[in-house]
Amino acid sequence: MNLSTQLTYPGIGIAVFAQQLCLPVPSMVLLVTVGALAAHGQEALHIWLVILAGVTGCLLADSFWFWLGRRWGSGVIRLVCSFTADPQSSRENSHRIFEKWGLWLLTVAKFVPGLDGVAPPLAGAEGSTVHGFLSYDAIGSLLWTSTYVLVGFLFADEVNSVMRVIQRFGVSLGIIVGVPLLLYVIWKAVRVGRMIRHLRLRRISPAMLQRKLDDQEKVMVVDLLNYEAQDSEIKGIPGAFRAKPSRLSKVKKLFVPADVEIVLYCSSRNEFVSARVADALQKRGVHNVWVLEGGLEAWVGDGRLVTTELDTGERVAARMGVVLPTDVGLKEPGP
Repeated sequence: MNLSTQLTYPGIGIAVFAQQLCLPVPSMVLLVTVGALAAHGQEALHIWLVILAGVTGCLLADSFWFWLGRRWGSGVIRLVCSFTADPQSSRENSHRIFEKWGLWLLTVAKFVPGLDGVAPPLAGAEGSTVHGFLSYDAIGSLLWTSTYVLVGFLFADEVNSVMRVIQRFGVSLGIIVGVPLLLYVIWKAVRVGRMIRHLRLRRISPAMLQRKLDDQEKVMVVDLLNYEAQDSEIKGIPGAFRAKPSRLSKVKKLFVPADVEIVLYCSSRNEFVSARVADALQKRGVHNVWVLEGGLEAWVGDGRLVTTELDTGERVAARMGVVLPTDVGLKEPGP
């Protein structure tokens, strides 16, 4: 097996890093190959340094996912789970398992399809400490890397047979496997790029918004519900004011103090309207914008209060120190 001269520590680490970022890179094959080479005395690399390279690749990728989870919360969990066959079940199962096992889940998550990708960002979204995350994730990364090296060591003869077939039909096999793999990598990269852009929109849960309102924090809640209907019977969150999404998206003269948070909500559980408005506001320099997760439907589903007597934009803006044009279509409170 002449692969022994082609394997390097950085190459193994990069391959593991790429796979842990959900790219289709067969880093496990490299780890198994190193184990097989060691069993036949052909291994040109030190096993423990190979394991260290694998663990480092895991930790770097998992730390990236952990940071995304801390930064964007449940939004990144939802997007990661969208890569699975049943996103909703995957998300619910992951939350349930994490609630039961906590950070211990990181020690075995890499061996469980569906949990391997979602566990690091879930740990971040749940508010785990950096030290705790790195400690448990290091254990899981060590177990995962060592397992595949050990598999290669124990089944070295079988690995040798596979490698001989690969060497014999290398070019044809490379075309058959390589082209679809390249197309898949490109497709995956496009989806990851879209995910990163989508994650610029921060989401807030109904429970967190309720706590902020109860604590009388500076939160300006903007209702984007069916404004065009001009129906005063449409209920909304107490203290919110109703605005036209189209006008608010195009507003040019808008000043929001640094200590004021804007929370947008609409009727869509998928937050389509709120997301578009939030993105438009961010492009205009208003970065402390949140989208209510699940919209008004989630708020009502939690049994929280709604009212037809919404506030006015003028009063809310004056109370928060926000400079808000009057042409956004603000509405007087209902009777």
